[in-house]
Amino acid sequence: MFILGLFIGAFGCVLAIKANLGVAPWDTFHIGLQKTFGLTIGIWSQIVGVIVILSSYVVAKIKPTFGMFLNMICFGSFLDLILWWNLVPEPGSIWTRLIMFLIGVVVMTIGIGMYLSPRLGAGPRDSFMLAMNERLGWSIQKVRLIIEITVLLAGAALGGPVSIGTVLIAILTGPLIQRTIPFWQMVMKKQYDLIEPVERQAG
Repeated sequence: MFILGLFIGAFGCVLAIKANLGVAPWDTFHIGLQKTFGLTIGIWSQIVGVIVILSSYVVAKIKPTFGMFLNMICFGSFLDLILWWNLVPEPGSIWTRLIMFLIGVVVMTIGIGMYLSPRLGAGPRDSFMLAMNERLGWSIQKVRLIIEITVLLAGAALGGPVSIGTVLIAILTGPLIQRTIPFWQMVMKKQYDLIEPVERQAG
């Protein structure tokens, strides 16, 4: 569930990138760094992840976990692999791009909720989001909106792509993730309830 969720989330990001209607604020930042300094989007995602992990520890005393680093490595690698394999074709008409973009947003949030549900370790950015949610009592929507608007402005300053789609992602992802997390937690609980009796019988 954890690894599959990361792959699905990365696939949703690539759909949004290929639609060319605007990318997620973090991707705007990563693409801006790529344009300015080179390297790949996935590598910059990993580098920024390390910086966020260190910043989270210094500011909020959030201790890094193995799952956090695994998330960072896998997501960046999946992102580059999907782009390198060219799994997503370039859309033609504006309507095809719009449909691909909307599907990408939904797929991305499904993947995030999916990999968070096993509680094996959120990614650097989502760990910071969840920590702010718990410590300040702010909703996930509010925390994510504030973080992503800040990142978006930094990405735009570096030359990353910004359009109406970027704003939509910043607004929509928080509410969608808030709904996908309980769903996948319920799925995980059902799977656990099915597996537990079998383990008892085996024991």
